[in-house]
Formats: sequence, structure tokens, C-alpha cells
Amino acid sequence: MFGIRFSHSKIERNLILLGVLTLITISIGGLVQVIPLFTIESTIERVGGIRPYTPLELAGRDIYVREGCYTCHSQMVRPFRDERERYGHYSLAAESMYDRPFQWGSKRTGPDLARVGGRYSDEWHVLHLRDPRALVPETVMPAYAFLDRPLSYANMRDRLAALRRLGVPYTEEMVTNAVADLEAQARPAEDGSAFAARYARARQMDPDGNPRVVTEMDAVVAYLQMLGTLVDFSEVTPEQLRQQ
Repeated sequence: MFGIRFSHSKIERNLILLGVLTLITISIGGLVQVIPLFTIESTIERVGGIRPYTPLELAGRDIYVREGCYTCHSQMVRPFRDERERYGHYSLAAESMYDRPFQWGSKRTGPDLARVGGRYSDEWHVLHLRDPRALVPETVMPAYAFLDRPLSYANMRDRLAALRRLGVPYTEEMVTNAVADLEAQARPAEDGSAFAARYARARQMDPDGNPRVVTEMDAVVAYLQMLGTLVDFSEVTPEQLRQQ
């Protein structure tokens, strides 16, 4: 016992030795947790319905991040009863697997948006973004009427190509037709069969009612209307949810 106490006292008095041994201990603990992850294909249980963003949704997400919407709206429903009753099924890891960066958030000035898709009409979202207090008088949300300006999307093909290199499963066909698919989704009067074949559960829409110009408003509403709509929870097994 005396020898053990002496050795421990020696380590505590030598800052360099204490630091080295602490680093070794932490490294061993970290390796024990990290190394097993490299032996499996994915740490995320796949669920049906998850797909990459359409070009229009992706453009809307970029604007959402640009305007800092994540600072007031989270996109993660916690597994608590009060949250499930208000927002719906708790969030799954697979729903954020193509997000860079994810939009989980840590603060809610406004409601969580993880399941906002389909809860309101396109027209409601447009009016809400242009003049939030026209629909919610007590809100502190700023107006985003300037989103009615034309959307810049000439580089959308490069955007998809970059995400593909990062692991997002865009096909070569999706990358090649990025601009055409963006315009097809924003112009419902045109034939969108090719677009629909590439992106499941994506609908054509023209939120601002101006099919001649694809606007930032169109993109943001397309993104919001997609959130929480991809997974059919009636098809998700309890085993998959437990592994999430």
C-alpha cells in the first residue's frame, strides 16, 4: 500500500507525467468507443422514404440557413410526451442523415419545424413569410418579403455534385438534370414526370403564384413543406426505432 501511495503521489507532483498518463487513459477510452464503429457499414438505421433534397428544396434549405432561421426554430422533436403531442413523432437520426449541417437547434423562440410539412398550405407559408403578424399577431418573427426576388440557381448542378462527393446519394442523372428539375418543381403546369421519377414524394408547386420566375420564396416554401413528410411511420418497425 505504501508503494502504491508513493507512486500516486509522485505522479501528482509531476505535471508532465500526469498530463501524459491522463492523455493515454483518455485515448484508450476513446478508441474503445470509436474503433467498433468502423466495423459496421452505418451507425444509422435506414428507414423507408428518406431521399436527398430536390434541387428546389436544397436551395430553400440554403436560404433557411443563410437567414439564420435555425437560431429560433429547432428541427428535432424530443422523445417526451408533451413534444410528441404538440409536434408529432419524435425525430429519427435517419431524417437528418443528408444534412450538412443539421438543423436540430438548441433554442426555440418559435415552434419546432421538424414536422411542419403539410400542416399549412403553400399560400399560408407565403403570407406568413411576407408578413408574420398578419397571421400570428404576437410573433417576434421578422418579415421576409424580400424572398420574392428571383432565385439564383445557375450553380445548382455543381452544388449537387459536391454533395454527391460527400456521400449524398445523388445519381449522375440527378446531377445532370439539377437545373431542369428545379424549374420543373416550381412550375406545376409543365410536365414533371421525369422530375417525379427521380424524387419520390416530391410535388410540383408554385407558392408565390408566379410560374414565370422561380423565386427564393418558392424555394423556402418547398423546403418547409418537405420537412417531416418523407417517413411513413406506419412502416417503421419497433426494432428500427429502438436502434435509432
